[in-house]
Amino acid sequence: MKRFHVHLHVEDLDRSIAFYNRLFDASPARTEADYAKWMLDDPPVNFAISTRGQGTGIDHLGIQTDNANELQALRTRAQQADRALLDEGATTCCYARSEKHWVTDPQGIAWEHFHTLGNIPVFREAAPATESACCTPATTPTGTTGQPASRCC
Repeated sequence: MKRFHVHLHVEDLDRSIAFYNRLFDASPARTEADYAKWMLDDPPVNFAISTRGQGTGIDHLGIQTDNANELQALRTRAQQADRALLDEGATTCCYARSEKHWVTDPQGIAWEHFHTLGNIPVFREAAPATESACCTPATTPTGTTGQPASRCC
């Protein structure tokens, strides 16, 4: 099964958690001082919020897979979209160890495809010192030849 993923940057985590608890009629599957994640079954979505961004709103969209084969199929589809692919391979971000890659749509919206391998106790391991946002790669929507420049974990 694949699960749709949405990550929002929020100003007030506690207030946002209270709102989404009521909206989803569910509590987060994971809560940290700067992050919360709901793993909803109906509809199947991995909905995450954090205070780690520059501004509020949508940080990125994505699809979480249950296995490496589904991830490879998404990689193939992303490559066929004629956009630059940023393959991070094994990485850590958002309190999880994952295998992932990114593709950015023509409007500059980052799409993350990932397979979560396990939880970790920190937001990210070995983050660049200048990194302040989530794990979204910095990109410039420069057409089909534009290459994303990673600022990700």
